[in-house]
Amino acid sequence: MSDADWDAIAPFFYARWDAAAQAHAASEVAQTHEETAEIYASGGAFAPDEARAAVAGMDARVLLLAGEVDSGPLRRIAADIAQLIPRVELVVQPGAGHYPWLDDPRRFTGTVATFLGRESAGLDV
Repeated sequence: MSDADWDAIAPFFYARWDAAAQAHAASEVAQTHEETAEIYASGGAFAPDEARAAVAGMDARVLLLAGEVDSGPLRRIAADIAQLIPRVELVVQPGAGHYPWLDDPRRFTGTVATFLGRESAGLDV
């Protein structure tokens, strides 16, 4: 994909294509390590069977937060992923895209704080 292609689809990662989203998208290049990005999804980078076994054996609480309008992962895919993790809490943030902390920072931080608060209180999911 060319840079122009990525620029054309950038708005689809956000719930709103407002000034905050545009500024965030514009900062992406400065935050990207190109060499790592090139190999991220290269051949052999993923081992699905090993990954499934690893998460199935996890003894940790996991917050899986998905945006309602995120295109990756879609809500149904996030739900499928949640089925693989023994102690998961799946939360779908209403109206959020791929960057839920931009779309509704208060709701995002509240969700994370609530999850972490249960951990510090010794409560389990």
